Amino acid sequence: MASQRQRTLVVVRHAKADWPDVPDHERPLADRGRQDAPQIGNWLVGQRVHPDHVVCSTAQRTRETWKLMGKVFDPKPHTSYDDRLYDASAQALLYVVQETPDDVDTLVLIGHNPGVATLVSALAGSSDGDALERAREKYATSGIALMRFEGTWGDLNEKGAHLAAFETPRA
Repeated sequence: MASQRQRTLVVVRHAKADWPDVPDHERPLADRGRQDAPQIGNWLVGQRVHPDHVVCSTAQRTRETWKLMGKVFDPKPHTSYDDRLYDASAQALLYVVQETPDDVDTLVLIGHNPGVATLVSALAGSSDGDALERAREKYATSGIALMRFEGTWGDLNEKGAHLAAFETPRA
């Protein structure tokens, strides 16, 4: 029997958004968000994480977050924009993750709270240091969770991953 493949799931909350008089879906990043978003990509590079695939909410602030954080990756990972990630529950986010093709080893999911925080909390069966405690305490904008598990995306379920790290640009 073949050994299980190591998978990496990176769960990102979009960078700090502005509050102009536009529909919520169209809110752009604030100045601070535009400063913080590239740090997410740089942090991933520092962790030696290069995504194979990115699934991003269709909201303006998540798209801008990916555009700024993704500049550091060469080659550019395949990216899809999925309406289901906007204002999604943790369960809805998990369904999207479980649909990930088997040839993807590292997936980045860029979404919104409270869904991303609830997803990370639900999936983490263990964590390094106080990563899970910090993620549960405050999953700030530009928060990033680095999760690892063995097996297929379709088999990932509650308490099925290890939270290797949780960071925010302000940490």
